[in-house]
Amino acid sequence: MTADELARSYLVKASVRAEMLDFLAQRGARSDVVRVAQELVELALKAMLRHVGIDPPKWHDVGPILLEHAELFDEPLRAELPDLARISKRLRKDRELAFYGDIDFIPTREYGAEEGQAAIAEARLVLAAACRVVA
Repeated sequence: MTADELARSYLVKASVRAEMLDFLAQRGARSDVVRVAQELVELALKAMLRHVGIDPPKWHDVGPILLEHAELFDEPLRAELPDLARISKRLRKDRELAFYGDIDFIPTREYGAEEGQAAIAEARLVLAAACRVVA
């Protein structure tokens, strides 16, 4: 398997998660929307890194790695990298809370429609950027 094949595989997985976002949103599962959006973003950014020859680390927020290797991406995309990294960082912060919650944080109560829609919009933005890079 080549790095490009693996990158495309990540995009397939990210695309399936994009479909899952609609399903979850329709059912009002907003905390799950946030969690799945984070997974989508992680896969999409790792696909971009693999495509340019970087073996991404096994952690969830690879935004700093993306910025560190910005020169490997074409100029139009470079301007988007800070936004993609910001999205990755924000969703990474919510990853565990959205899934597990905490004694004082009940995920099904804490995430509203606004957070769900924001996560969907940001995840789709990242996926579109990744598709332009890897395609």
